[in-house]
Amino acid sequence: MASINTSLTKLLGIKTPIVAAPMAGASGGALAAQVTLGGGFGFLSAGYDSVDKLKHEINVARDLLRKDGDLSTVLPIGVGFLVWQLEKSPEAGEQLLLTALENHVQAIWLSFGADLGRWINFIREHDPRADSSDAVKIFVQTSIVEEAVSAIQSWKVDVIVAQGNEAGGHGLGKSLPIINLLPLLDSVVSKLNGPPLLAAGGISSGAQIASLLTLGVSAVVLGTRFLLSPESQYSNVQRQALLEAESSQSVRTMAFDYARNTLGWPQGIDGRGLRNATVDDYERGEEIRTIQEKYVNGVKAGDKDRIVIWAGSGVGQMKEIMSAKKIVETLHAECVQSLRNASQLVL
Repeated sequence: MASINTSLTKLLGIKTPIVAAPMAGASGGALAAQVTLGGGFGFLSAGYDSVDKLKHEINVARDLLRKDGDLSTVLPIGVGFLVWQLEKSPEAGEQLLLTALENHVQAIWLSFGADLGRWINFIREHDPRADSSDAVKIFVQTSIVEEAVSAIQSWKVDVIVAQGNEAGGHGLGKSLPIINLLPLLDSVVSKLNGPPLLAAGGISSGAQIASLLTLGVSAVVLGTRFLLSPESQYSNVQRQALLEAESSQSVRTMAFDYARNTLGWPQGIDGRGLRNATVDDYERGEEIRTIQEKYVNGVKAGDKDRIVIWAGSGVGQMKEIMSAKKIVETLHAECVQSLRNASQLVL
């Protein structure tokens, strides 16, 4: 594999600027490890999980990466946290973060919370590697210029992830599309001599990755594409629905959070997933209790017309299931070819 060198690949010691997003209910240790083995960087999601579940998924990744249970070396994966979940029970949240730190994961990703600074300080104060080059790398996801400024000036984060409106799963409902958001955040990063900037939202091909690299990002983040790997925690029913979906079926909605009773997200945050009967019922104003009952029954029956299937706007271009490692390698090869083709446009 020919390497692509960016500030992010140098920071993490990886060969390709491809990062797998931490997706609650989908990104476990197997997915994170296989992305890393492919030359990219994989995140698993702590999501709504317990300490024991997080330990289990980290151990799955460690076994696949053949780290032999050695907790003294850096584990080349990251763990993503929903800050609003940490804030619901701070004591439990601290234990989750300490679990990640004790296992020497290489990175921690924070998103969606009222006080990210408080948690960043906690991580730095409790990181046993804080004073070394192996200190945990802190990723912060944002769609807001002002938050990016805080991330650089006040929080001194290691990586900023710009999430566009096209991204599957949760995000700022009024976010700009990634191609319009990037110049705004890139301007801030450049002016303040900030950290690597990553792009997330609707990315499905190596050509798109190449185009975003030419816009100045140091790497890209993909989510939906990795849901179509056997290592993701999505069911076969969910993967089949993604294969059959057109991009027009990817819609922003709060329907699934009401159906699953996973409310508590910061103001302005909603989710992007495949339109189905749950979304239709919600938009018609059906009683939430009824929607929840139908959802629970749908989960038991594996009914794709009721269950949640998060999906970004690029889902219609994804028509094949392959291993996460192979996805990284394929996207990398496509990206390299696109960059080479583009170089020929300049005489």
